[in-house]
Amino acid sequence: MNTAAIEVAGLRKRFGGTTALDGMTFTVRPGRVTGFAGPNGAGKSTTMRVIVGLDAPDAGTALVGGRPYQSLRRPLTHVGALLDAAALQPGRSARNHLLWLAHSQGLTASRVDEVVAQSGLQGAIRRKAGGYSLGMRQRLGIAAALLGDPPVLMLDEPFNGMDPEGIVWMRGFLRSLAVEGRAVLVSSHLMSELQDTADHLVVIGRGRVIADASVAELTADASGGRVSVRTAMPGRAVEVLSAAGAEAAATGPGTLIITGSGAEQVAMLLSRNAVPFSEVSAHRATLEEAYLELTRDAVEFRAAAPGGEAR
Repeated sequence: MNTAAIEVAGLRKRFGGTTALDGMTFTVRPGRVTGFAGPNGAGKSTTMRVIVGLDAPDAGTALVGGRPYQSLRRPLTHVGALLDAAALQPGRSARNHLLWLAHSQGLTASRVDEVVAQSGLQGAIRRKAGGYSLGMRQRLGIAAALLGDPPVLMLDEPFNGMDPEGIVWMRGFLRSLAVEGRAVLVSSHLMSELQDTADHLVVIGRGRVIADASVAELTADASGGRVSVRTAMPGRAVEVLSAAGAEAAATGPGTLIITGSGAEQVAMLLSRNAVPFSEVSAHRATLEEAYLELTRDAVEFRAAAPGGEAR
């Protein structure tokens, strides 16, 4: 298998007067979960559709294991995709849905039973798929994606509709697939889930890649050397730190974020000036903070702030 399981290079795609993809380029490697994030309309779904041959690009290439999807024989054995959990025949039982897919790829009924067990659907597999909740349809879609035991998996918003137990299961399941050496591409709007699941993140906006880095690198960059402080005297702490050339901003009752000074220096200044504090620590940004900073200029639509102005 090619060391780069999915290679997207220079993809361009227009729909009428709208540019959906504008030179999209990134790589999804085996052995890790790669998160795929961006605002609505950024091009995530279009990119994934191009990778599996549902849309043709105007320019550029999308390869799976070094080959275009259209050239793959028995494609489910190369790449499994969940792009739309509702794409099924509602009057057919979930098991018959999987049997139909398996038959189309020359796979056996025993393989269907294996993926049903993997996805946790044993108790409901003979029910009609049309009666499934969204979370159960996500599990059914994942079972279908796993049928061919593919080295590459591509899932679009798999956390949608999942209850808390399902979300915990999904996190561990996706990580386990990567540990097996598969390349896993997961798109999601839920940064909290990607922070707990993904090793790497590709962030896009307006059809282009904005960031392509590990989750650890992105959160470290967003942390920006800031220091978090908890104190019963925030006003006095701001005076002391400002006098020393640091910048301090309140983030809540008794909490401050400091820039321009390290944690040790902040602690020393507060102690020297008899300002009590219960915590001084390096600020750790969340993936959501990093994402919002990266996509600030790539959001197409903004909600009105309480004062009536768009943010």
